[in-house]
Amino acid sequence: MGARRLLLLLVAALAALVLPAGAASAEDGTIAHVESTGDGLRVLVNVPAGAEVDLAGVEATLDGDALDASAEVAGTGTEVKRTAVLAIDTSQSMRQRGRFTAAKEAARTYLDTVPADVAVGIVTFDATVAVALEPTTDRSAARDVVDGLELARDTLLYDGIVAAIEATGDEGQRSVLVLSDGADTGGESTLTDVTDRIASTRTLVDVVSLGQAGRALAPLQEMAEAGKGRVIRSTGRGLADDFRAEADVLASQVLVTAPLPEGFSATQATVEVVLPTAGEPVVARALAAVEPASSGEATRPDAVELDSPGGWQVPEWVLYAGTGVLAVGLIAAAMLLVPGKPAPMSIAERVEAYSTQVNRLEKAEKPASEPMLEQAKAAAAGVLERNSGLNDRLAQRLTAAGSGFKPSEWLLVHIAVVFLAGLFGFLLTGNGVAGAVAMVVGAFLPPVYLRVRANRRRRAFDDALPDVLQLISGALSAGLSLAQAVDTVVREGPEPIASEFKRVLVEARIGMPIEDAFDGVAARFQSKDFAWTVMAIRIQRQVGGNLAELLNTVAATMRERAYLRRQVRTLSAEGRFSAIILCAMPPLFALFMLFSNPDYLAPLVADIRGWALIATAAAMMTVGTVAMSRLVKVEL
Repeated sequence: MGARRLLLLLVAALAALVLPAGAASAEDGTIAHVESTGDGLRVLVNVPAGAEVDLAGVEATLDGDALDASAEVAGTGTEVKRTAVLAIDTSQSMRQRGRFTAAKEAARTYLDTVPADVAVGIVTFDATVAVALEPTTDRSAARDVVDGLELARDTLLYDGIVAAIEATGDEGQRSVLVLSDGADTGGESTLTDVTDRIASTRTLVDVVSLGQAGRALAPLQEMAEAGKGRVIRSTGRGLADDFRAEADVLASQVLVTAPLPEGFSATQATVEVVLPTAGEPVVARALAAVEPASSGEATRPDAVELDSPGGWQVPEWVLYAGTGVLAVGLIAAAMLLVPGKPAPMSIAERVEAYSTQVNRLEKAEKPASEPMLEQAKAAAAGVLERNSGLNDRLAQRLTAAGSGFKPSEWLLVHIAVVFLAGLFGFLLTGNGVAGAVAMVVGAFLPPVYLRVRANRRRRAFDDALPDVLQLISGALSAGLSLAQAVDTVVREGPEPIASEFKRVLVEARIGMPIEDAFDGVAARFQSKDFAWTVMAIRIQRQVGGNLAELLNTVAATMRERAYLRRQVRTLSAEGRFSAIILCAMPPLFALFMLFSNPDYLAPLVADIRGWALIATAAAMMTVGTVAMSRLVKVEL
């Protein structure tokens, strides 16, 4: 029985050596690169040397599902970017046995053989690591770099390979061909760092070893295994052939393209490609990451997805709606740039135009221009007529700020600013959320602008008021009436008091009591000091007395209060400045991050917990802002 069993084993072994292989022993290829684009799946297949494949008969499957695949020689049609970097050892040990000369000749052979579409870079490592040539298809420049290589001491092998991996970039198929004859002599990177870097970037790494064996060969094998490559043990004489073989692998690659199955969303899948030959087919199979194209060639997605753990998506219609609304805002802004014929002015508007801007009446006589602007103004005026409260508030704010705009005109300006801000934010970042935030910011800009101008005019009014009262007092002492004294201020007084007192005179001339006209000035400027002055004038005109002396007393009191107010502002400056910084820093920093690195803030809007944090932060900021504003505000 023992002899019979031994005979059967010998027959089986002989049959395995002599008989032709069946279908199960089809020639194996390898899948070098897989990526998914808007056009579908792209697979680069390494075809074994000497195999003549029938590209028309290609078959491909993805997780067992058949694909409608087509094949072509890589680099001849729709291309996947291919990058190869030569990492060459330029240490002094390469001088032995003519290795450096052989290495240069092998590099030249590689450049002559590699396909024209492959971008080739060169990295050298000795005591330093240098990217001698960024990946390029300029073979003449690459040969010049090879011819100019020189030797130096030490071998920073690991740092050199890391630099070569970084030089390959992050698009398409990336490969590194390392040539070294020595072990690493120390550097910033360790073997673990290199293998982790190779695995994380999925870079193919082949290593050509010159005269290394045993323990010296082990690190090279680890790096090649991490990069799914191989270690080629070579001699100086056979080095050119080894490099030519590496270039031939790229030259014989086949690009297989196929549309992705409908609804396919997996990030990993088993890709299998079958290429027929005259004999047994070439079969390449791999579990590959189906990654999106990094070159930006993907077709328009159905939704804009924020790169965040929650996978929250902004629907596509939001972008279209936002673009349309921004277009309307641009049209409104363009209409505001076209001069038009003002609508007929009311009596109050004529009084204001006469007292503050005489040239406004001149503009009313100009011929009509584009009717589109008038229609927009009429529409805005209709909105304000239906909302008298909004119209009154806008009129009051514009008057306090000294603006020449009508409420309807300012409403159009406000709308234009909102949409222009949104357009600017969207164009700056390409992010719909950033555009929406910019629109919110734009909605607050016009009111803030009016408030700033109103506060500036109010401070100028209050600062000049004591001197104006002194001027009126002097005029009254000289025998002039109150109206004549006010006219003296109109002619000689500072702005904005001169313009406002001119309006007082106009209102008095059409029958309004001068005290009531003064009350209108106090209301427009929200000036308590002038309100008390008007009260004193009203009482004096009712009960009698020396108005000039009264105004002198009021002016002196205002100067003392202004002095005390400035002293308080000086003492509280540090607290106010600290409050401004503390309140402004969080929202300003959030805006900066939103426009400079929106992905950093994406988790906040991708999860309900993020929205809860935003709401909590906004509430706490509001409470803190109100509290600090009350602490630093001193009423006099």
